[in-house]
Amino acid sequence: MSAASPPLAAALRGVAEGSVVPYLGAGVAALGGGEVPASPTALATIIEAQVRPPRRAAGNLWAVAQFVETRRHRRTVAAIVERAFARPAGDNPIHRWLAAVRPPLVVDAWYDAGLVDAYAAADDEGWGRVQAVSRHDVRGEAWTRAFDARGEPCPDGPDPAWPALIYKPHGLARAGSSFLLSDSDYVPVLTEIDIQTPIPTEVQARRRGRGFLFLGCRFDDQMLRMFARQIAKRSGGPHLAVLDGPLSRMEARFLEAEGIARVDLDLADVAAALPAGR
Repeated sequence: MSAASPPLAAALRGVAEGSVVPYLGAGVAALGGGEVPASPTALATIIEAQVRPPRRAAGNLWAVAQFVETRRHRRTVAAIVERAFARPAGDNPIHRWLAAVRPPLVVDAWYDAGLVDAYAAADDEGWGRVQAVSRHDVRGEAWTRAFDARGEPCPDGPDPAWPALIYKPHGLARAGSSFLLSDSDYVPVLTEIDIQTPIPTEVQARRRGRGFLFLGCRFDDQMLRMFARQIAKRSGGPHLAVLDGPLSRMEARFLEAEGIARVDLDLADVAAALPAGR
């Protein structure tokens, strides 16, 4: 299927016009050509190179992180991950395009700061972000923290008046920030996510009546499927996912169950097909 296929072209126009929510997975990070990890497996490999996990956990990011957290302390695994994402990220065409068109909502479901930095470089006003926080880093029952375009905390949450909002459901792996990674981070979230408690009210409001375009996502992991399902829940449609190559059985079942159409295309071709910004 060509990059100019009608479903993809329509979805990209929808993003630019604000009627479609882009949902960015780890694979988008690879488009920058930098050194940041661009898959859960790649990040697990980086952690395993410094702390060897038991064989049963190897290759599973969440289990590897939990092993290191339990054996070496939370600060150890957090420092490894922060260093991994402090590597050069490169110029990312999808991040740059989204910073230009500024849709009302972008779900950025990976730990890197590429999209946040692209927004900051393009404009210091008119947007903000809300991100998940680990219970290790906050007191009480807080699920997320919000920040304005200057990076200043917003105790009352994301401002409905912001024209553009970045939602990072796994957090941001940057020094001084917070992110979900280990099993102990995710258990409280997964316990509540079906009733939407961890998903900010403003995110729920902005997804309403809109479709989703999934870019750089794989759905071969139960955790990733659950987050995608719950974040897109009660939205509009249609939904489209760009997924190249063979699908796993679970990926195919997920797409069918959630009514997500598929475009078999490499993300580099999608980047080449991006329409002009505003």
